[in-house]
Amino acid sequence: MKLYTRRHLFFSTITSVIITAAAVLGAQKIFLSASRSQPKEAAPQSSDSASKNDASLPAATTLQSQTLVAAPAVTYTADEQQNISVYQQFNEAVVNITTQVMGMNWFFEPIAEDGGSGSGSIIDSRGYVITNVHVIEKATKIYISLYDGSQYEGRVVGSDVESDIAVLKFDPPKDLVLKTIQFGDSEKLKVGQKVIAIGNPFGFERTLTTGIVSALGRPIKNSNNIIIRGMIQTDASINPGNSGGPLLDTAGNMIGINTMIYSSSGSNAGIGFAVPASTARRVVSDLLQYGKVRRGAIQASLVQMSRAIADYARLDISQGILVSETTRGGNADKAGIKGGTQAVRYGNSRNARTFYIGGDIIVGIDGVQVATYSDYYSMLENKRPGDTVTVTIHRNKKNYDCKVVLAEESAAE
Repeated sequence: MKLYTRRHLFFSTITSVIITAAAVLGAQKIFLSASRSQPKEAAPQSSDSASKNDASLPAATTLQSQTLVAAPAVTYTADEQQNISVYQQFNEAVVNITTQVMGMNWFFEPIAEDGGSGSGSIIDSRGYVITNVHVIEKATKIYISLYDGSQYEGRVVGSDVESDIAVLKFDPPKDLVLKTIQFGDSEKLKVGQKVIAIGNPFGFERTLTTGIVSALGRPIKNSNNIIIRGMIQTDASINPGNSGGPLLDTAGNMIGINTMIYSSSGSNAGIGFAVPASTARRVVSDLLQYGKVRRGAIQASLVQMSRAIADYARLDISQGILVSETTRGGNADKAGIKGGTQAVRYGNSRNARTFYIGGDIIVGIDGVQVATYSDYYSMLENKRPGDTVTVTIHRNKKNYDCKVVLAEESAAE
């Protein structure tokens, strides 16, 4: 056995420590070198030329190009595409209507004041616009603003309170091509059908809202206590300022004129009403041709029945339209309808009216009950001179039907 001195052991220990330290340091250098030299993940290159081009760029630029992601293409649903298409094609045909009315200042001097505002649709490239009567009510000046902000003074061609339809006219420059909206067929509407409204609610111009046809044929009483029959009910948002604007189908045809809302606060409550295009088309045609709407009428002097009249005349009914007099040789006279025979005065001394009792009472037209003047006029709304209607009269506690050929309204005295 070989013996080692203390000197040998000391140098052996020192040598072992140095060798161990060197081994540890060498291993760390190898690990760090491998980590730095490991390449980042990158999209594979399609060709050698692409690799050379990337290699020629600075490192930061190469890294940035590798991390960019292309934005996805914008897509729309079929429903969205319909809305976008209708709006793009027809929003420029919707106008904003503002008015001035005559007011009084503190010294009771007449001054011009801002009136109401609403919407309208250009229906003819010569500058004809359809809107509601109540939009231009009491106006001394009417202003029509187009989509591009230009404004023109308008004038009333004709208005019809019974249908709440008015036609306006402004004079565009000769080089201005106006976009128009055509009437659609409201007779073919179905409950549940999608509709689109464009208007200027609260002054926000050319606002689009969508909804469905909620109901058809609604009889609605307007602010003038006139019943407009056949109204379209919709849940499309119709707010103040939408009045007079178009209610469109998905093809962009005007199937109604937005007219009123049902609300206790004056804002939309999900129930709006529009005058059907079938009524608007007929009214517009007459207003353009005659300046008024030609309706058929019964040639008789009529009085609204009341409980007081029924009690005084000892009648068994208190509703309907009392026939005070008939025009001799007129359509009511020819149909066998009889006027009254006993003259009475009704009302206070200042507003007293003389009429005759003892005649027939109109209680129905074409099978629809007539209880008030509103019912009577609404039943004749769509009737033309020459049309024949069945008038139900109440005489001696019994009802009878009479055929009446309607006359021109102006001739019904």
